[in-house]
Amino acid sequence: MEEFNAQQVMSGTEGEVWIDGKKIAEVTAFKAEVKLIKEEVNQVKKRFKQYKITGAEGSGNVKMNHVSSFFINKMADNIKNGHQTVCTIVAKLDDPDAIGAERVVIRDATFDKLTLMDWEAKKLTTDDYDFTFTDFDVIDTAND
Repeated sequence: MEEFNAQQVMSGTEGEVWIDGKKIAEVTAFKAEVKLIKEEVNQVKKRFKQYKITGAEGSGNVKMNHVSSFFINKMADNIKNGHQTVCTIVAKLDDPDAIGAERVVIRDATFDKLTLMDWEAKKLTTDDYDFTFTDFDVIDTAND
């Protein structure tokens, strides 16, 4: 794509997230990324470092307005009983002015913490959860 129209830039306002099939309407931000794990490969007569990809790790973050006890309900009993809470997350970005929609499925997501209570007088309450994951599928991509 050589040129694009300004209105085609996707707005995060059009994002949506589902966790285990439940739409999370209170989400305000979402990020998922795959970091490649590389090992340095040494070679004679080469000045620059070279690398071989030996693995990958998935991580992300979801931010949301604190509207319900969703995460407490989802994770508290599992934590107290020694079980890991494993989720499937679907994230979508579908701006009506964009050239298409993007949708990914995050598999085997586990959250890094459970916030039991976090508030301050005269401030809106929010939740902020980091997670890791072991697999993903790209369902839709925005193509020109």
